[in-house]
Amino acid sequence: MPEPQRRRWQERFSEWFDWVLERAEVYDYGRYPVKGMGVWMPYGFSIRRNVLELLRRLLDETGHDEVLFPLLIPDFLLAKEGEHIKGFEDEVYWVTRGGLEELDQKLALRPTSETPITYYESLWIQSYKQLPRKFYQVVSVFRYETKATRPLIRVREISMFKEAHTVHESFEDAERQVMEAIDVYKKFFDSLGISYVISRRPDWDKFAGALYTIAFDTVLPDGRTLQIGTVHNLGQNFTKAFSFRIHTRDEKYDYPWQTSYGVSDRVVATLIAVHGDDMGLVLPSNIAPTQAIIIPIPSQSEDEMRKVLEYSRRALSALLEAGIRAKLDDRSDTTPGDKYYYWDAKGVPVRVEVGPREAASETLTLVRRDTLRRTSVHLREAAEAVKKLLSEIDSNLAERARKFMSSHITRASSIEEARKAIEERKGIVELPWCGSEECANKVMQELNVKTLGTPWPPERAEGVCPVCGRPAVTYMRYSRQY
Repeated sequence: MPEPQRRRWQERFSEWFDWVLERAEVYDYGRYPVKGMGVWMPYGFSIRRNVLELLRRLLDETGHDEVLFPLLIPDFLLAKEGEHIKGFEDEVYWVTRGGLEELDQKLALRPTSETPITYYESLWIQSYKQLPRKFYQVVSVFRYETKATRPLIRVREISMFKEAHTVHESFEDAERQVMEAIDVYKKFFDSLGISYVISRRPDWDKFAGALYTIAFDTVLPDGRTLQIGTVHNLGQNFTKAFSFRIHTRDEKYDYPWQTSYGVSDRVVATLIAVHGDDMGLVLPSNIAPTQAIIIPIPSQSEDEMRKVLEYSRRALSALLEAGIRAKLDDRSDTTPGDKYYYWDAKGVPVRVEVGPREAASETLTLVRRDTLRRTSVHLREAAEAVKKLLSEIDSNLAERARKFMSSHITRASSIEEARKAIEERKGIVELPWCGSEECANKVMQELNVKTLGTPWPPERAEGVCPVCGRPAVTYMRYSRQY
């Protein structure tokens, strides 16, 4: 794919996004002979692995246990919770044949796992003394997405779906778990330098079968919002559907309470989108497969070139010994300029240039990927200097993302003011809301937007609803969405 022609990459975000996935060798999409599915390439899979290791650590530290459930869910199990299956019935892939034989029971390719996990929880848990229990798995889920598919953003196989499922003895403990899940996700996205808003989804847009849904959304460079994480209080809906009761503290039996929460491939899509630039990826250091790339600068003198390569290997050893993920690009058939272009596209945070001058003076030239600013350091100080640069780069990426996000959130008082913001600034518009679904629908129709939800934690609004004129109880967030 040729590099997109553009003045600024944000102006051609969709084209740029497809280009960078290919150029940086992240995800091969569009050539797999099933619509809505792609292939994680080695470099992209390394990014994916680093993201998941970070999330796994946060979950493990808060007492979650990793499990792995089967891909296939029998029809009767999926249908146990009526509201839940209604929410997914148009998206389920069904297996109806095994070899040449018709199956006597339809099998669904997992769209999510509330039903099979609840079934097994009912077998594993009998008493409040076993609670709380927190399970999670990282799996593929399949949804027959009928809208226009987009790589990593809107796909039919969500291949890095992290879903957590918890069981509690009381509503209060389930509420505490919702707070913990939100805190885990805040730490997760903060560590990736991704800015977000947290909203409580309106009842007409909550997860099917939940009491309520809390969602994390971010704004992509084209001004559209993307949901990047959700947390659901499931109440007792699924445990009642499965007749799952436990022995309680007061010597009775009752249905336990549940939560679930998930993130997906969209995390990687967001990393790419919010930090990238004209040259390609710009990766936070904790996610970058390679944190520093050493590029020797050739010399016409064979003796000088030998010294440059020997010195480059010394520099590599110094960085590796300090725990920095570093590589040496010593290819002899590629120019330094081509190497710069190659590694810049991959988003390596620090480029280390080594030429005859550096070899003679035992120095290194360091180039930051985010600003392209150059500094020179002595070899004995190189490891600490690179670590300092990595920290500065991470802080800069997070601050840039925060500023972009805040500049794309508008609090308006009228539909006309909101319309102007959506058309000119895009992003998210917050309007006073009286609590009526009818009024929210009116705004959606007028502005061609969808609801994100109300601010979380709850926020009291000033003024009146711009549709009906009644006193506002909070703000409703609206945006154009993926």
